[in-house]
Amino acid sequence: MARSLRLLKRTFNKFNESCVRYNSVWTSDGIINSPYEKIKDIPNITVYEYIWQNLDKWPERTASICSATGRGYTYEQAFKLSNTFAANLRRKLNIRDGDTVAVILPNVPDFPLVALGILEAGGVITTVNPIYTAHEIQRQLLMSDAKVVVTLPDRVGVVRDALKIAKLNLPIIVVKTNGESTTDGTIAFNELSEDVHVDKSCLKEVKRNINDICFLPYSSGTTGLPKGVELTHKNIIANCEQINEPEIMCHNETTAKHQDSVLAVLPYFHIYSASVLMFHKMSQGIKLVAVPKFQPEAFLHALEKFKVNVLFCAPPIVFLMASHPAANSKTYQYLDIVLNGAAPMAASDADRFLAKVERNIRFGQGYGLTETSPVVCVGAKGCRDYSVVGNAVPSTELKIVDQDLKALGPNQLGELLIRGPQVMRGYRNNPEATAATFSDDWFRSGDVAVADENGVIKIVDRFKELIKVKGFQVPPAELEAVLRDHPSVKDAAVIGVPHSSKGEAPKAFIVLKNDAKANVKDITSFVNERVASYKQVNDVVFIDSIPKTASGKILRKELKEMN
Repeated sequence: MARSLRLLKRTFNKFNESCVRYNSVWTSDGIINSPYEKIKDIPNITVYEYIWQNLDKWPERTASICSATGRGYTYEQAFKLSNTFAANLRRKLNIRDGDTVAVILPNVPDFPLVALGILEAGGVITTVNPIYTAHEIQRQLLMSDAKVVVTLPDRVGVVRDALKIAKLNLPIIVVKTNGESTTDGTIAFNELSEDVHVDKSCLKEVKRNINDICFLPYSSGTTGLPKGVELTHKNIIANCEQINEPEIMCHNETTAKHQDSVLAVLPYFHIYSASVLMFHKMSQGIKLVAVPKFQPEAFLHALEKFKVNVLFCAPPIVFLMASHPAANSKTYQYLDIVLNGAAPMAASDADRFLAKVERNIRFGQGYGLTETSPVVCVGAKGCRDYSVVGNAVPSTELKIVDQDLKALGPNQLGELLIRGPQVMRGYRNNPEATAATFSDDWFRSGDVAVADENGVIKIVDRFKELIKVKGFQVPPAELEAVLRDHPSVKDAAVIGVPHSSKGEAPKAFIVLKNDAKANVKDITSFVNERVASYKQVNDVVFIDSIPKTASGKILRKELKEMN
């Protein structure tokens, strides 16, 4: 009996310690700490050195491979080729410490080699969406002060148009993926990366440290013109270390008998994929299966063909996996971990996908921004609440504040503020925007969030996108989740439009499933039975597709222009 009492007491004490640990994430002044142990030391090296520090453990493992052609590189090949490319960037193209190189590529297996070569040469990477127009490209080339452009042969014409508009004369490096001929006046990437005669001693001249800028992505610009986000080596390495926390990490150790296979379907030019997939997963010796062009059937086929066990995705991909008629449990037989990010997603959407998987896998959500390198929160292993994005990653502090920036407590809705080593230095040549987005040393996310007593975060919506109906705040994402529950609805987006008596009212844009039929009354009745009166939708427009960024965020400004 005494032994049983001691055991019970010990169990109670452990439970109590656990409760104290989690409850103590909240401080008396409203700061939410991460429940995880702080990072002891951020390695004092560059991203390039960080990625290759364990090369000797997996030189023959596949580093990067094309899902369409099977063309790819081992880790040893990737190291040697990126190293030679770096030397030629300095020797032949005169890249110097801090110079920016624009990378205008889809997800080809050469992308990591290009990126790492730029970093070893002392350069700064700025990534550009390859479907951009000449006007969009020229703006980023000027804003980033790019010295060289790397692209595909079929984009050379658009790049040259961009250079003409910008009145620039920059070298163009082309990555040939299918044996194409080199366009006149351009330089082939393989000639620079396979040059056995280049003198690599110039790389000893590179003097870059952990606090230097290494990556310059431009924010998606859903509510305005894109801004250059200055991320340092320390920002990215810190974030890689943060997501290595055992309670949240979304990968397995690379060993002699196992290598994770990660499908790189999210575009490398976006911070989510560049940092969480390319930089972090290469530092762990993981196989990256690059998807050069998203096509639903090819995407689903790649999951099986390459035995993909880890998938990072955005809401549109989850919706597709849940609804595509060609997908079934066999399609997803190798998946062990699926993490949604880039935009919030309703738990009901996760449930629909998991119903197709037909077995227990880890599904979770994460949260981050371009300005935070990007990860801020990740759902813990074993979490079955698919509506939350989890606790703050290690060495990260959060606050939920009201409109006067006063800290709020548990279960109170407000703006999420962030502080941690992954937060950007600032916006390139834009001190006004930088000042506006920081409150003291806290980064203002612009996202509406709520945290429970254990510091678990739920993202509700963007502050700027909340619809104000008779003084009530209506999150578009909530209505979109309800709309997607309708059996005929494939996708949906909601915006606020002016209303004579309410101030604003929700307006829904609907994409119907193939061969599905529904009218305005069907949709409005379905929604209005499920929401409070002030959230009800009476204005519905049927369209062919919802405009979104490459990372899956709804472009509400384009919808407003349709109004």
